[in-house]
Amino acid sequence: MGKIIFYEDKNFSGCHFESSDSCADLMCHIKHCHSIQVESGSFMIYEKPYFNGNQYYLKRGDYPDYHYWMGVNDSVSSCHLISTEPGLFNMRLYERIEFGGQVMELVDDCPNVMDCFHISDIFSCNVTNGNWLFYEQPNYRGRMYLIRPGEYKRFTQWLGSGTVLTGNAV
Repeated sequence: MGKIIFYEDKNFSGCHFESSDSCADLMCHIKHCHSIQVESGSFMIYEKPYFNGNQYYLKRGDYPDYHYWMGVNDSVSSCHLISTEPGLFNMRLYERIEFGGQVMELVDDCPNVMDCFHISDIFSCNVTNGNWLFYEQPNYRGRMYLIRPGEYKRFTQWLGSGTVLTGNAV
């Protein structure tokens, strides 16, 4: 279980909305979001409704304004509860669309996938266990994308760029 509280004003004030699960459209509950408290669990928050737009990973803690979650603005319109149960993590990365070309397997965090596997692009992946975060830049920097168990035949299915440089198990 998780618990997240969205506040309309900075520093945890003003109208608020609590959630213990994913929410596709926060604007049904609050007008805007300037601060967030994650009391338990981990969440991916999204700038647009229905889990679209820039994504930000939030773990337990206080985020008194959008700079604390590295947001480019105060727009938060949906959230997804991330299961962080301990267990096995497994992902196969492919250098071509539809699982073609060289295949690489990850079972743990990798700060720079491109250097580790000596490839220039990743265009598809298959996640069999665990939730993963993809980052656009090495060492867990840049835009991030939540990759849940499933098949992603094209990079556009995880809403990222053609190159993913870092993988992180969550």
